[in-house]
Amino acid sequence: MLKLGILDQSQIGEGRTAAQTLVETTELAQVADELGYTRYWVSEHHASQALAHSSPEVLIAHLAAKTKRIRLGSGGIMMPHYSAYKVAENFRLLEALHPGRIDVGLGRAPGGMPISTRALQEGKYTSVDQYPQQVADLTGYLHDSLPGNHRFAGLHASPVIATAPDVWLLGSSYDSARIAADQGAAFGFAQFFGNADCEQALRIYREHFKPSILNDQAHSLAAVMVICADTEEEAQRLATSTDLFFLSLGRGALLPSFPSVETAMNYPYTESDLSLIRGRQHKRVVGTPEQVKAELLKLNEAYQADEIMVVSPIHDVQARVHSYRLLAQVFQ
Repeated sequence: MLKLGILDQSQIGEGRTAAQTLVETTELAQVADELGYTRYWVSEHHASQALAHSSPEVLIAHLAAKTKRIRLGSGGIMMPHYSAYKVAENFRLLEALHPGRIDVGLGRAPGGMPISTRALQEGKYTSVDQYPQQVADLTGYLHDSLPGNHRFAGLHASPVIATAPDVWLLGSSYDSARIAADQGAAFGFAQFFGNADCEQALRIYREHFKPSILNDQAHSLAAVMVICADTEEEAQRLATSTDLFFLSLGRGALLPSFPSVETAMNYPYTESDLSLIRGRQHKRVVGTPEQVKAELLKLNEAYQADEIMVVSPIHDVQARVHSYRLLAQVFQ
């Protein structure tokens, strides 16, 4: 049976605070744990009023302590901002505290606007071109496998432990797929975001995969937006919040909060807005449990991913929990 995981971006719902949203995130992770989802990842966003995650590793520590079985991970750590050595120590410590339950997902996007990137990188030279080397360095630290001619040969990341978190490279481009394949890392493709074709990206990854200390064979997932409800009409109604949120995001004007269904349905859309929304709707899966299951299986027949990671931004928290429950039940 197809494995299912969850990517939670903790959108701060209209009328709620960041603190309330993080309580909801904790409760959602506990529900996901009970329902048998494989993994629960949290994202990294900076200087955002609408998104509560700025430090995935801190939140992972909290969620791991509040759950029992599910794997917790970052979706992802934005590596160009950071030292690979520090990331390795953070995730080795998480792995030591919760052995066999930690994923380190890595990305190279800024996770924010240029001003937050400048603040994060103040006083240091960095470039996305360094990303492949950062991934290789991180792998070396996590597995004590730095080559003898490495600039920090012999350096250990503390604490020294017998296990290592799983390393995933995340992306929404064909270039990201090639980097993951070249590094021998697992690869997660953001199908719900960006313009690259998921089927082609995952094919590139599989065809170019090189076995490494991380993996003997390719392992991939596709992150897909999923909204499930008892009726198709209700699911489409819940999805209007996402339509408005991503419409604004696509125009470079992130809303101050994740809009309610009422706000979304009463928004004065132009014909151009509606055209953009319709143009994105093929990237989401919305409907009843049976409809969602059929569409996900159809998509993955093309993607050939090992897992589907569902992204379910729904303003009403109970409706979101219900969406998770319906999806878990129909796939059981």
